[in-house]
Amino acid sequence: MPFLVLDFPAFDPVIVSIGPFAIRWYALAYIFGILLGWLYARAIIRNETLWGGKAPMTVVDYDDFIVWVTLGIILGGRIGYVLFYNPAYFLAHPGEILQLWNGGMSFHGGFAGCVIAVLLFAWRREIPVLSLGDITCAVGPIGLCLGRLANFINGELWGRPSDVPWAMVFPNGGSQPRHPSQLYEAALEGVVLLLVLTFAIRAGALKRPGLVIGLFAIGYALARSFCEMFREPDAQLGFLFGGLTMGMLLSAPLFLAGLSFAVYALRQGSARRS
Repeated sequence: MPFLVLDFPAFDPVIVSIGPFAIRWYALAYIFGILLGWLYARAIIRNETLWGGKAPMTVVDYDDFIVWVTLGIILGGRIGYVLFYNPAYFLAHPGEILQLWNGGMSFHGGFAGCVIAVLLFAWRREIPVLSLGDITCAVGPIGLCLGRLANFINGELWGRPSDVPWAMVFPNGGSQPRHPSQLYEAALEGVVLLLVLTFAIRAGALKRPGLVIGLFAIGYALARSFCEMFREPDAQLGFLFGGLTMGMLLSAPLFLAGLSFAVYALRQGSARRS
């Protein structure tokens, strides 16, 4: 037991409730993540300097796309959680699959949903798919950061037992102090990854279609795998092959895909010249 243990803040996961309706921090994180990402994407599209000329899509295109990607995030995230993390439970309780307010979203499933949305919308509007994917990945860390902060507020997805000075006793995590791993993920998957991608874009990454996608996938896979070393595995899964977690296993193919995208983009050279 560490000498000092931080008390978990007494957050109420419900911000306000009116009769049977309730607004939760978890839902608000998704709403603001999508809203702020959309505004940032519009700014990127308008900045011709970043593209070396006119962007290969319009702001109106992305305004229309936001509905598609929102559905991709929600449907993919939920389906991914059901299939990857708790299939037996939801097979026995199918009615709970739609109860999103109880939490339970998978990043890797949400990412797959985004990929499908990008492919379909780019085909429908005849927009370069890699460039649309680049913008979507560029703004993705905003939602990731807010989502992890919402996990912390909910007191879920806590870390492994620890004696570090900032360890916390989570309400549903037993009596042992634990790593606040949600905050680690918010910092690395959110803030740090956003800064890396912003720097890459300022350095001309958008002129090499697919490069931002690759950097995002590589960066997220590394950040998630690192944070998984401090995060308590889901109780229904525990540790898997060789002490790995489901998050680590799902991040491995993401890392390889990101590496492939980055290599392809760099080998193609700059698609646009300043």
